[in-house]
Amino acid sequence: MEITLEYWNELAKQTLLITSLLSGFSITVVANLLVSDKNDKLTNRILKSATLSAGCFLVTVFAMVHIIMTTTPGGYIKNVSIDDFQIARIIGMLTFMIGLFSLSTMIGLSGWTKSKKVGIFTTAIGILTLIMIFITMTRFNT
Repeated sequence: MEITLEYWNELAKQTLLITSLLSGFSITVVANLLVSDKNDKLTNRILKSATLSAGCFLVTVFAMVHIIMTTTPGGYIKNVSIDDFQIARIIGMLTFMIGLFSLSTMIGLSGWTKSKKVGIFTTAIGILTLIMIFITMTRFNT
């Protein structure tokens, strides 16, 4: 089954919206951690995962913009084929997945700054969140 250009356009629009929100959230966490006085190993790991998440989601944003520009009827490319945005598709989806992993890592690590009980809770929520996201992204044939 070949996916139509119209479908790719709508998919890219939805992904653009999601990643814009997630990158904004990740950038906010990065900014808050940068001005924080805490400079321990755990805070630095949270900062690294938030930075990776923000960077990946930003790359995804621009990959999706490229797909939207390419697949919009009457756009700057005539006679568009799926090969015209193949690299943007691959990079966009790869960075989206890495961003999700990084964001879940950030959620999981965040509670450990407070206590062991909170750390266990946030780790469980981070893992559960990632699993649930991947389940909703998976197509099951019935």
